[in-house]
Amino acid sequence: MLEHKSRIQQLNAELEQKVADRTHALMATLHQLERSKDELAKALVAERELGELKSRFVSMASHEFRTPLSAVLTSASLIGKYPTTDQQDKRLRHVHRIKSSVNHLNNILEEFLSVGRLEEGRLEADWAWVDLPGLVTEVVTDLQDMLKTGQQVQSELDCPQPVRSDPSLLRKILVNLLSNAIKYSSDNQVIHLKVHCQVDVFQLIIRDHGIGISTEDQKHLFERFFRARNATNFAGTGLGLHIVARYLDLLGGTIELTSELGEGTTVILTFPSL
Repeated sequence: MLEHKSRIQQLNAELEQKVADRTHALMATLHQLERSKDELAKALVAERELGELKSRFVSMASHEFRTPLSAVLTSASLIGKYPTTDQQDKRLRHVHRIKSSVNHLNNILEEFLSVGRLEEGRLEADWAWVDLPGLVTEVVTDLQDMLKTGQQVQSELDCPQPVRSDPSLLRKILVNLLSNAIKYSSDNQVIHLKVHCQVDVFQLIIRDHGIGISTEDQKHLFERFFRARNATNFAGTGLGLHIVARYLDLLGGTIELTSELGEGTTVILTFPSL
């Protein structure tokens, strides 16, 4: 009887151990299933966002490409109607329109490529010493063809020493913000650009007197493909400020934007000078 009782106790202990092992294995399996469920849910959300992004991209691209391509086709057709020498000014007007449209298309493609490189993490800052006044002067000169009738960019450059940054990313940031200031301002208006350098930081301040941005829209300015409600009649992809924000992250910079509808916009960029 004692031997039989001992055997039963041993079998009970073995059974309890097996139950504990199976319970542990079951809990581990349930935990793995829960984790797989969470990962699947995240993947579905990411795929849904990607689908929405592709849909918005196709819609935006079809609209943004159609206008400049139509302008190129029209101007190319009209150039042939001015064969004589005394009609050179009319030919040049259409050539300028073609160039402007092609530049616009090139800017759109560059924005798409930039977003792709940023999303894939393939873009890094290439640090170097930068002559900031020289860079700003070059950018302002390059944008002269964008200026509307009577518009001008007034620069105030207070930066005697080189700064440590990425000249390519700085140029792209400046081009984007100045292009916006020009685009959303009327004829005969002044865009103000100030560069101020201190020992460990430098600032770029861009101020215009254009259409401005509502308080509600300012909350979404740096989202992909976002267009302010009062900017829908202007050409644009809604990617520019999103890209600027990502470039600022790479450079360790910050952006401060203040704006009022009908009063204009001021953008203050602050960078560390490493």
